[in-house]
Amino acid sequence: MSRANDGTAASGAVGSGAPPAGVPARRPRDPRLDVWRGLAMLIILVAHIPENGWSTWIPAKFGPSDAAEMFVFCSGYAAAIAFGGTFARHGWWMGTRRILFRCWQIYWVHVILFLVVAAVCVIANEIVDRSGVDYTIKLNIAPFFENTAVALVGLLTFDWVPNYFDILPMYTVILLMTPLVVALQRLHTGLALAFCIGLYVATWLFDLHLPAEPWSDRPWFFNPLAWQILFFTGFVLGRGWIAPPPIDGRLAAAALVFILLLIPVSRWQIYTLHPLLQSINDLLWLRDTSYDRYFKTNEHPIRYLHLLALTYVAVWAVRGREHHLRRWPLSMIEKVGQQALATFVFSMALAWALGVVLDEVGRGPAALAAANIGGLAAVIAVAYVVGWYKSEPWRRAPQVRD
Repeated sequence: MSRANDGTAASGAVGSGAPPAGVPARRPRDPRLDVWRGLAMLIILVAHIPENGWSTWIPAKFGPSDAAEMFVFCSGYAAAIAFGGTFARHGWWMGTRRILFRCWQIYWVHVILFLVVAAVCVIANEIVDRSGVDYTIKLNIAPFFENTAVALVGLLTFDWVPNYFDILPMYTVILLMTPLVVALQRLHTGLALAFCIGLYVATWLFDLHLPAEPWSDRPWFFNPLAWQILFFTGFVLGRGWIAPPPIDGRLAAAALVFILLLIPVSRWQIYTLHPLLQSINDLLWLRDTSYDRYFKTNEHPIRYLHLLALTYVAVWAVRGREHHLRRWPLSMIEKVGQQALATFVFSMALAWALGVVLDEVGRGPAALAAANIGGLAAVIAVAYVVGWYKSEPWRRAPQVRD
């Protein structure tokens, strides 16, 4: 992403007039960010449809990082645009209050998403003819029905974070770190960077984690103490606190080679056929070690580097051609990225519902195609509907008719 001076990042489009003296100017949305984030939302839908044959072809099957990294990195960059400008224009306290308001919104979206998907499980148990299948058990939310008092309090306090519902809590905790990082940067940029890097390293060295449920020692699947490194990488670049690497063909070639070299040790259909590749996969993925469960939970460095390499190649590939991203069909992906929260929540609920439908009708080629294509179309449609409502057309002056 292009560098932005700390005073220029803000949300929304350029205003109609020049800003008052001393007030940082706004900048238009970056189509690269929205397309990258929109692509992550669409991949998340495909990845979360249970037993979906199409998910074997998503980018995560060809490298260590996946759409979750894209989502978190882009969220950090978007937060720099949306919230960073508030810190710069209105001060630290106002920026902090805006962050708290956003966390409040995400918190209730998380609760509603859980209740909707839980309701889908209950309805599915009644109408789907699958002998011996309980969807609350399949999704691992049975404790909500078996011990509602404990699970309900745990859900509302983040003391119980079921695996399917762990991204929004992780994002909320990371957002709450943002005022601290901004405060440290005002003292010195090195302090902010040292905090983020130090917390990431300490998470690995001292096994720092948050408990995911009161009845076991299971940690959060997405550990915010580690995943913040991705978020704040995007945030730091978005605020222009450090300069991104220059766009250079040689660096792009090196990043592309790195990406390609990871394909044979990432795709199981390849590495399982070759003992050497299997050994490399076991080594990189920390298999059969005490850290193997943390490969994704604590955002292994190779996942982080893979995402950065992908991002660099993507930025290099569209340099000078950014305007094409606003054209159809990429404009549809851009729209999804512009409404990331709404499309993410809708895709998570829809993915589980589509899984229930596929359990009933079967997973033949036609059914899978209908579920995936129809699901992707529905997510795009939701993005346009939400965008229309956010534009508040009722506030416009009515057109005069003859």
